[in-house]
Amino acid sequence: MKILLIASLGLLSLIQPSLSVADNANGKNLYLQRCAMCHGTDIKGTGPLANKSNPPTPNLTTTAFKKRLGDYPGVIVSSIILRPNGDLIPRTLRENGVKLSPHSWSIQDLRDLNQYMSRVISKS
Repeated sequence: MKILLIASLGLLSLIQPSLSVADNANGKNLYLQRCAMCHGTDIKGTGPLANKSNPPTPNLTTTAFKKRLGDYPGVIVSSIILRPNGDLIPRTLRENGVKLSPHSWSIQDLRDLNQYMSRVISKS
């Protein structure tokens, strides 16, 4: 009986989604609300603010960026956290009258966004 219970629990763990699996709906929502205005819905740098920043918003579906993403899988998340372009994003939003409410990023949000963007990029 004990073995049957342990086996059943093992099967249930395979059926239930893992807590570490990113929620693609959350990633897509975060992307559309916070990133698409510059990167575009296609992640190709085609959003309404794409050419209003200096430098312009890059196309993240290029072969070069795909290689960078492959070589450094954390590049998307580190760009959000470290802001390698300094104040470029807030300045572009401010200069174009876009008010984006602050967001307290959770680890899950970062995972979800990374997974969503990585899937879109890999499909293009």
